[in-house]
Amino acid sequence: MNKLSHLEPMALWKYFEQLNAVPRPSKKEERVRQFMVDFGNKHGLETIVDAIGNVIIKKGASSGMEKAKTVILQSHLDMVHQKNNATVFDFDQQGIDMIVEGDWIRANGTTLGADNGIGVAAIMAVLASDNIKHPALEALFTIDEETGMTGAKELDGSLFSGEILLNLDTEDDDELSVGCAGGIDTNTSYAYQEIPVNSGSQILEITINGLLGGHSGMDIDKGRGNANKLMARLIWKIAKQAPLQLISFDGGSLRNAIPREAVAVIAIAEGQETIAKEAINKEAAIFLEEYKAIESFFKISVNSIKNDEKAMSDSDFNNVINCLCSIQNGVFRMSPDIIGLVEASSSLARVIIKNGSFTTQSLQRSSVESTKDEVAMSIRANFELIGATVTQGGDYPGWKPNTNSKILQVMREIYLELFQEEPKVKACHAGLECGILGLHLPAVDMISFGPNIRAAHSPDEKVQLSSVQKFWGFYLKTLAQIPEKA
Repeated sequence: MNKLSHLEPMALWKYFEQLNAVPRPSKKEERVRQFMVDFGNKHGLETIVDAIGNVIIKKGASSGMEKAKTVILQSHLDMVHQKNNATVFDFDQQGIDMIVEGDWIRANGTTLGADNGIGVAAIMAVLASDNIKHPALEALFTIDEETGMTGAKELDGSLFSGEILLNLDTEDDDELSVGCAGGIDTNTSYAYQEIPVNSGSQILEITINGLLGGHSGMDIDKGRGNANKLMARLIWKIAKQAPLQLISFDGGSLRNAIPREAVAVIAIAEGQETIAKEAINKEAAIFLEEYKAIESFFKISVNSIKNDEKAMSDSDFNNVINCLCSIQNGVFRMSPDIIGLVEASSSLARVIIKNGSFTTQSLQRSSVESTKDEVAMSIRANFELIGATVTQGGDYPGWKPNTNSKILQVMREIYLELFQEEPKVKACHAGLECGILGLHLPAVDMISFGPNIRAAHSPDEKVQLSSVQKFWGFYLKTLAQIPEKA
């Protein structure tokens, strides 16, 4: 693991390096929770683990800041675990292998954990410091943000007295976020009939990889390819040219990441191999042309393999492939109120077809509850049409923008003073915890900000060094200028 603690700001990078040495997958936060508890105790700070497993660390105001409003500093402990197919890495046992490249830090073939490790490290650095000016602090480190926002949902608001909440979990250093999308998970299952592969068939394994992927909220409007949708479209097209049987399909990995890779195994009827391969090559060329301006490393490969597994029946194949091809994916509606904001979307994140079972995972998002319900309804209806069992859950609310926020006005003035330009005040199409936290802390004035992070939730994730320095200065100036209590 490369050392980062010589970089500026040294305190932040020191704690980011320590944090990234601790495995911290969602729903397995035991080790990182203990890491945070040990940190709080080491510095003699009041440290609490609540009933769900969030860690809360409290620190009194620095000298001269006793009259300022108490501030809740909030970030989440878990990180998305994704790696490239060729990368050998055990997320449950290994720390992240980090690489410094010019002005950026990335990981070696895996996600970096800058989402939300930079925020966690920034909070730790202030808690550990004896020379940073700040008000009384209540640091909230939540669990399971990436796979269900469980920590935020189960928060006990009575543990806090803060009047302002700074969420350090956005990914553009020139933005102040004052709103976000809510979301709902849709999981489906469908039992299909297995039949023997026709005698004399040629077995082909089709692989789609090299797509950018990314965050299924923040990146959903960037036109990136969805490996599951592309594979379904390819199979549908082949089937129109040559009889085939579908043996298996495995695409995507995480519910909140745009799928980068998919692998399908099909059986081509005897004597139809040439027609099928011509169809594959034709469609592959079309796909590559469609995405050439966006997906520089997009690849489709085909290999003949041996396979003795059973195939899906013809009637089930028609149901499944038509379902996958027709399902809504991508932007559902743009906001009529905020220019450039995606209001509602859906991402088909995971598809598994194997051993008589067809299952999917998708995530619907919207900043408006009614359109969140609408897009979730359309996904549900699509699967119910073929007789699939549909389970929807993990519902969490959006965060309604408050353009009259007092902390927003303070931070706009600080940003203008520091950088001689106005920040962008935005709502984002991602599931920040602020919407849920607002249910437990209804009187708290909230805002979210952070440094430049790119390709979060993918192995291409990276964070910009100069932007972290910019963020750090803005963050410290904000803490030093928190308004006094009424």
